[in-house]
Amino acid sequence: LRGSPSLAMVLVNAFQVVYVMDALWNEETILTTMDIVHDGFGFMLAFGDLTWVPFTYSLQSYFLVDHPQDLSVPAAAAIIGLNALGYIIFRRANSQKNIFRRNPNDPRVVGLETIPTATGKRLLVSGWWGFVRHPNYLGDLIMALAWSLPCGLMHLLPYFYVTYFTVLLIHREARDRKST
Repeated sequence: LRGSPSLAMVLVNAFQVVYVMDALWNEETILTTMDIVHDGFGFMLAFGDLTWVPFTYSLQSYFLVDHPQDLSVPAAAAIIGLNALGYIIFRRANSQKNIFRRNPNDPRVVGLETIPTATGKRLLVSGWWGFVRHPNYLGDLIMALAWSLPCGLMHLLPYFYVTYFTVLLIHREARDRKST
């Protein structure tokens, strides 16, 4: 070991701890996601959660062990701000969606506009969902980028996760569009 962790390493790990703590704190919102509701428990979910997610989420930290980065305070502040923006969009959009799914008459979402889908469900088209089709995905992607930026711009490995995640979310959006 080289002594104390770098600022870049602290940021990457702090961002990921916040993400994991959020998932634990808001566990009930995970139970209404496409992975659980439509795909169910099977190989893809088990393999993803037990192997793929830990592998891809740890790439930035793994990279920083052998390639420590000097991160200036202004750069760190900008990356923290980017991660915070992504987290706010992610959390508020997911919370709004979860409240609507649990009780569309909840006072926090009752005034939101919806449109009917081919399956008879209602699709949110206002609130966070009036800005972009999937604000929760946008927030997630912004956070994924913020996890990679402390690693610098000289190597592709730290950006594998955000690249893979972009492809996954584009595919998921296409599946979601088919199911609505």
